[in-house]
Amino acid sequence: MTTAAQNELMTRTAPGTAAGRLMRQYWQPAALAEELDAKRPVAPVRLLGEDLVLFRDDQHRYGLMERACPHRGADLCFGRLETGGLRCPFHGWLFDATGQCLEQPGEPANSRAYLQLQHRAYPCEERNGVIFAFLGEGAPPPFPAFDCFAAPREQTFAFKGLWECNWLQALEVGIDPVHPSFLHRFLSDESTDAAYGRQFRAASANSGIPLTQILREHARPTIQIEDTNYGFRLITTRELGDSNVHYRITNLVFPNAIAIPMSSEMIITQWHVPIDDVSCYWYSMFTSFGAPVDRNTMRNQRLEHLTLPGYRPKHNRASNWGYDPEDQATRTYTGLGMDVNTHDQWAVESPGAIRDRSRDHLGKSDVGIIQYRKLLMGALGDVQAGKAVPFTLTAAQAAGMFGPVAVDAVGPRSEQAQCWRRTDRQRRDSSGWARSHPV
Repeated sequence: MTTAAQNELMTRTAPGTAAGRLMRQYWQPAALAEELDAKRPVAPVRLLGEDLVLFRDDQHRYGLMERACPHRGADLCFGRLETGGLRCPFHGWLFDATGQCLEQPGEPANSRAYLQLQHRAYPCEERNGVIFAFLGEGAPPPFPAFDCFAAPREQTFAFKGLWECNWLQALEVGIDPVHPSFLHRFLSDESTDAAYGRQFRAASANSGIPLTQILREHARPTIQIEDTNYGFRLITTRELGDSNVHYRITNLVFPNAIAIPMSSEMIITQWHVPIDDVSCYWYSMFTSFGAPVDRNTMRNQRLEHLTLPGYRPKHNRASNWGYDPEDQATRTYTGLGMDVNTHDQWAVESPGAIRDRSRDHLGKSDVGIIQYRKLLMGALGDVQAGKAVPFTLTAAQAAGMFGPVAVDAVGPRSEQAQCWRRTDRQRRDSSGWARSHPV
């Protein structure tokens, strides 16, 4: 059972909190690259309770620094983007991408005070359309050679969306293999020909059986957990009534990401990133092992349900998430339409901004959530004790860390081990892009 004190410890991520210190020791998505306008690439960012400004300088370096100018607090989101960095319009102080002050033009000509002024700034790196930031102390960790980072740009698509709830609520949906049988249940099956870019709509691993049918008809799966060098994997099996079994392999990438199958040739890596304690963004990076990603189609599909700027859902608590009793009676289990992100949004927002987990009554099917809370509490204890955070990597370890393997397949019970223990190196080689993008 999770206590109220533990819940408080796990959900608060502002500067100085234990969870905040933990999350800051890992690369976190800060923005999509598309959020930086080509003419003036400057954008506000709120991340882990901090108000920041993101920019790209004339050398194509990313800078992420405290939004308030260190002189007298003016908003640097209105700064002048000039050669060398971002200049505050209040008194002309210029800062480079590392936060180093380069000029104080209103000060005496012989002043060298600017050389001692280092504004709070964080390292940034772009990976396939997502700008990651490291808000912790010391040197940033290396990026693992996960599929989503190693794939060529044309094999990926990145997007995000806003949820008005704590980050932990958002994450826990992704490590709950039972909920798709209910929350994402469609009362009848569509043609899988129109499944591209739409989760849970394709046939399972080209078996000819719509995944929606499998989830609807087999709602009591068996769930196993295997520890990994990045967190753990969930192995979910559904007996199909003959010699075949449906296998779905999903992953928890500590501390706040999941890797799940989208289709037989595409996976989704998704981070749930605190804006503050009562709102978060989900960042999704889709990686294809087949044809290059049709970005226009996938982007348009998501903009059917989100508005720009801000990536806010068109439906929210104020509109009852678009609930329609007729839809619930005839099309979907929830009555919330056909978009699975809207289903998830309702599930994580309707309990309130921060769910009181001391009131949860978890069952055996919540094994992933139970395992994750134990892992998180252990990591928070390490942080409070001044120990190293878990799953830290050397450069060599990061370079050899492929995957995570995410599988949705139907096969004979005897082939279970092959289903998820095949290496990602083999999967990359079979797709063709590994040879053109060495890892």
